[in-house]
Amino acid sequence: MGKKLEEIAEELRQSSKAVQLIYAFNGTGKTRLSKAFAKLVHAEAEGDSLTRDKILYYNAFTEDLFYWDNDLETNQDYRLKIQANSFISWVIEEQGQDQNIISNFQHYTDDKLNPSFDLANNQIVFTFQRGNEESHEQVKLSKGEESNFIWSIFYTLLELVINERKIVEPEERSTRDFDNLEYIFIDDPVSSLDENHLIEVASNLAGLIKESNNERLGLKFIITTHNPLFYNVLHNEFGNAGKHRLEKLEDGTYQLHTQRKDSPFAYHLFLCEQLTQAIQNNNIQKFHFNFLRNLYEKTSTFLGYKDWKELFPEGSNDGVRNAYKKRILDFSSHSKHSAEEVITLNDQHKQMLKYLFEDFIERYHFYKE
Repeated sequence: MGKKLEEIAEELRQSSKAVQLIYAFNGTGKTRLSKAFAKLVHAEAEGDSLTRDKILYYNAFTEDLFYWDNDLETNQDYRLKIQANSFISWVIEEQGQDQNIISNFQHYTDDKLNPSFDLANNQIVFTFQRGNEESHEQVKLSKGEESNFIWSIFYTLLELVINERKIVEPEERSTRDFDNLEYIFIDDPVSSLDENHLIEVASNLAGLIKESNNERLGLKFIITTHNPLFYNVLHNEFGNAGKHRLEKLEDGTYQLHTQRKDSPFAYHLFLCEQLTQAIQNNNIQKFHFNFLRNLYEKTSTFLGYKDWKELFPEGSNDGVRNAYKKRILDFSSHSKHSAEEVITLNDQHKQMLKYLFEDFIERYHFYKE
């Protein structure tokens, strides 16, 4: 029998660990856990204090505060609009962090890519400065750049929090807003980043957290992610952190599994376990093809193959390998508009997955129960 998310949140709150890392697949409940944790912390706050007095959290709702006005008429006047909220104006206006946000954002992207804040109209305009007398080109950010920008806002706030808390005498701080802060909850800040930026974001975040821990600032950090690389970077940075995997059970309850401390994160072993169970229980679903694809992709990269189809059973010609690859791609596609989405699994497809997975395990000795 599992637990409710509120019980998991209480378990995390009761932990003495300064850092807790949690891995979970997308859709498991990471964002809901962050909300449940924030609600729990706020319920214990005294009087009419704000949630942010005790906890700062970053999750999918943080990214949802922003949306694009795409200027469909001229395709030139792009503006990143800000949903009505108090958090952004608090960071930029009250804490005066606009220049630090720009600096952090440009560090991760391009020093010629310049955001201009127009909070009176709840929007941000981005221009690309070419360094000559030409008028600056107004641009729309890529999804990765947008993720970097939103994360830069929160990361800048974290830097401010730690710098202020390092000042021992509260009366000497430039702001008293963080005096009672206890928790930082970060849920998946890496949804659209490439691997290089992802590693840099994880490393920089780890450095900031270590600074807080070394200074004994009394802050506790909880970080959840669906990305195994992001998890692995943080796993290796924090030897004494609490390390977990969140699983949603069939009855809608949850389990928080403790990860082994003497080994790296067993993400791919978990995929193997899931595929093995699905085959044994004759319960193969479309998403299991995505698990198999993930195993092939990561293993081929590790072994130095140019294409993961080269891991398919020995003796398969290119035609057969291409057919296997296409079928796996069909069923693991994330596109909601793809023609492959209407394909239903039949017994032949299930037998193919079983055959490929068992061959993969046997030849690469990847996983044995």
